[in-house]
This record gives sequence, C-alpha cells and structure tokens, in this order.
Amino acid sequence: MSIAELQSFLDGAFPDLPPPYVIEEVAPWGVRIRLPVTQAHSRPGGTVAGPTLMAMADAAAWLSILAHIGPVALAVTTSLHIDFLRKPDLIDLVAEGHLLKLGKQLAVADVGLRSEGRDELVAKAQVTYSVPPR
Repeated sequence: MSIAELQSFLDGAFPDLPPPYVIEEVAPWGVRIRLPVTQAHSRPGGTVAGPTLMAMADAAAWLSILAHIGPVALAVTTSLHIDFLRKPDLIDLVAEGHLLKLGKQLAVADVGLRSEGRDELVAKAQVTYSVPPR
C-alpha cells in the first residue's frame, strides 16, 4: 500500500476518532509514523505516558503488516513486549516498524520509538499479530 492508501485506511478504520498518527514512509522493511505530541500525551514528570508509547508501537507494527498484506482491518495483536529505555521529551515521537516475519497466520514486527531529532531509542517493542486467512 502507498502512504496515501495506508493513511486513508487508518483514518477510515476509526471514523469516530481517527488515530493521530501521520504515516511518513512505507518501505520494503515496514513503515515510519509520527505522533504530534500534545499535553494530552503527557504524564507527571514532563514526559510522554507509557500507554501512548505502547499504542504507537502497536500502530507502527499493524501498519507495517498492512502495508504488505493490504487493508485487512481484522489483523489483531496477539503479543506486545515493550522496553522503556529512556524518558522521552514532550516533542513529536517517531516510530519505525520493521517487519521481521510475515507468515500465513502470524506476523512479527520490531518497533523502535524515538523523540524527534534524537538518535537514541526511547522505547523498543516486538509485536506479534494474528493475520486472518486471505
């Protein structure tokens, strides 16, 4: 799927409240997405809340998979492991989802999350999805 097709599918899959992610790149390895961080994503201590990071990791994995199999809304998370590595600043987050395996029933993606303009990861996740029969 192209960036425009994937963004349109993402926005249409959740018509009542489209996710705030912007798809920046679709590549053979997966996707890169951005979250424009606002105060709604913050937690005490002046950082991005953990649930925000987990949701973004899940979205990056899902979109990496859909970019390769097409608009299959019923691909669902079966496992998500995340390591929080350092405190992200309250600035945009960027996630890269790298597809590790795309099987008939399961797909696995590795996701790295960074604060905009920073090289160090703020979190790293591995996400497994159940892929419905095609």
